[in-house]
Amino acid sequence: MIHFDVTKAAAGRHASGLQRVSRQLLAALGPAATPVRWDAGTGRFRTAAGAEPGAGDWLLTPEVFAPEERPGFAAWLARRPCRCAAIFHDAIPLRLPHVTWPRSVARHPAYLRALAELDAVWAVSAASREELEGYWRWAGVARPPPVRVLPLGADFDGSPRAAAGEPAAPPRLLCVGILEPRKQQTLLVAAAERLWAEGRRFELHLAGRENPHFGAPVRARIAAAARRHPGALHFHAAPDDATLRPLLDGAVATLFPSLAEGCGLPVLESLWRGVPCLASDLPAHREHAAGGGCRLIPAGDEEAWTAGLRALLDDPAATAALRQAAGSRELPTWAEAAGRLRGELARVGAGR
Repeated sequence: MIHFDVTKAAAGRHASGLQRVSRQLLAALGPAATPVRWDAGTGRFRTAAGAEPGAGDWLLTPEVFAPEERPGFAAWLARRPCRCAAIFHDAIPLRLPHVTWPRSVARHPAYLRALAELDAVWAVSAASREELEGYWRWAGVARPPPVRVLPLGADFDGSPRAAAGEPAAPPRLLCVGILEPRKQQTLLVAAAERLWAEGRRFELHLAGRENPHFGAPVRARIAAAARRHPGALHFHAAPDDATLRPLLDGAVATLFPSLAEGCGLPVLESLWRGVPCLASDLPAHREHAAGGGCRLIPAGDEEAWTAGLRALLDDPAATAALRQAAGSRELPTWAEAAGRLRGELARVGAGR
């Protein structure tokens, strides 16, 4: 049995990338997985009925935590009654601490050290795996657990794979992601304003919740530009999938100018709906772009992004070819991710 850690996810209110992975993977695992939460009172993981993992079971956590946030966790891990594994997302808090929530920055070193004590780890991308293994080498971890790559599912809303409908008129560009400096929405706004000044007609839609620590200046920049360009710039605060789907389906392309990503799951989700992407040239994005339907642009380069958007709008034939590639390429599903994880957990367990 897989005991699936939902300690934070069960109480989470936002559809962050971590929350999305937790919920989708748990649903795809189905009867093979039982949700458990850390019980600080007893210092153990428990199901809703009070059961605990035992011999022959796996404890799988997709959450980011520090042992001190879970009183008694270190002692439980030292005497653990079952095998333990984790889904690893990224080391962004250590690479970009100046634009990361301070609590995440403080938590991450202890979290990465705790992962080294587990029996197995699955990273969300090859780039993420390299980050984790590189940190362990730097930290002098003598016997780290094996780290495998788990391709995440693109079918975010349960819909079957289908080509996107006809793009809206005027052309719509969509960026999905939390409002914060790492996601670079202000760069997109600056690029869009330059193109509007050149006389191009299109809409830029930004969708996501506001980072409570870093998001206010980004939101203010968007609001100011929206006043200068009424009807051309739109912000959708924390949209659910039902709100996001028609925005996505009518888009010419989605835009992901982030400075860092562990996986870049929204890129896959856009491709699932047949909508091509312009994305920062990051290691994780390169993994997605290799299959087609994505065009990579240097991260943080406003000139390059302006040129990329200009080409997207001015060359319908090239954009149509990009769209065709997005709709016809192979993409992983959550059912496949769950099946792969079940099989690999079984093989790891049998080999120990």
